[in-house]
Amino acid sequence: MRSKFWKQIFILLLVSIIFTSCTLKTQKPSETVTTNESIQDEKTSNIQPTTQPSVQPTIQPTPTTAAFNNSNDKDTKPESKSLQKNTVSQHAYSKNNTAGYDNTLYSWWYKKGNGTIPEIPKQAENLIKKYDGIYAKKTTNKEIYLTFDEGYENGYTPKILDTLKANHVKAAFFITGPYLKNQSALVKRMLDEGHIVGNHTVNHPSMPGITDDNKLEEEIIGLERSYYEMFGEKMTFLRPPKGEYSERTLAITQSLGYKTVFWSFAYQDWDVNNQKGTEYAYNQIKSGVHNGAVLLLHAVSKDNAEVLDKLIKDLKAEGYVFKSLNEF
Repeated sequence: MRSKFWKQIFILLLVSIIFTSCTLKTQKPSETVTTNESIQDEKTSNIQPTTQPSVQPTIQPTPTTAAFNNSNDKDTKPESKSLQKNTVSQHAYSKNNTAGYDNTLYSWWYKKGNGTIPEIPKQAENLIKKYDGIYAKKTTNKEIYLTFDEGYENGYTPKILDTLKANHVKAAFFITGPYLKNQSALVKRMLDEGHIVGNHTVNHPSMPGITDDNKLEEEIIGLERSYYEMFGEKMTFLRPPKGEYSERTLAITQSLGYKTVFWSFAYQDWDVNNQKGTEYAYNQIKSGVHNGAVLLLHAVSKDNAEVLDKLIKDLKAEGYVFKSLNEF
């Protein structure tokens, strides 16, 4: 009996030992143990991706779908694919990587031709070619590209738009920030009637004079941002204020998805206190016409507004066709 009793005790102890061993093997690790995933997170959290820019942008990008995705706003227009081409999510340049670009200030200049494309300095020709700018089209066709600069409204843009509509002519209007803010109804009419609305910067500064790349980009993108918020459209053409530019400003402008537009004809029409009459305006503009001409007129000019209808009709009678910059 005693032998049988101890045998049972031995069996019970053996079973207890086996059960305890199995339990230890299946126990979960303590929460203080670092898992493979957390080790990997610690390693990668201190390593910046090689594609990360060294300078973070300080301006907001052109508005995207997320910026307008308000469920209460049924009229919100989502971002189109075409806008993405011109959306600036990062600064294209920093002070470090624009160091190689010449910032010498040049003023747009040309030698007037006699019914031919004006001659421009070799330096200007090379830069325009390098950065895909526009000033005139080399063509044997009788084409004209009509453009207006709009720094502020002087009461003549409605008449200009009426004339363009009546003559079935499309033009480009280069606007500033204050013009967009104060004349949004006129800008909407430009769009509705099929004209191009171009970028003339927010504050109309000399672009080479802004040596901070971020501030220069904001002059360009800041206007487009406001324009997009109002109309859901992008801008693709830019005219440098005062016709002042440098290699650096042309490079930055191109990097932001814009084509720089100069001109092959302009005259002193911006001085509202020195308008010389419609005959003078007509003769000045007519003498600057050539195949592929890009005409710059200021919409603040009373003479321009009054002579435009006759000018368009006479040029059409001579076989000229007015085209949009989109057809350049």
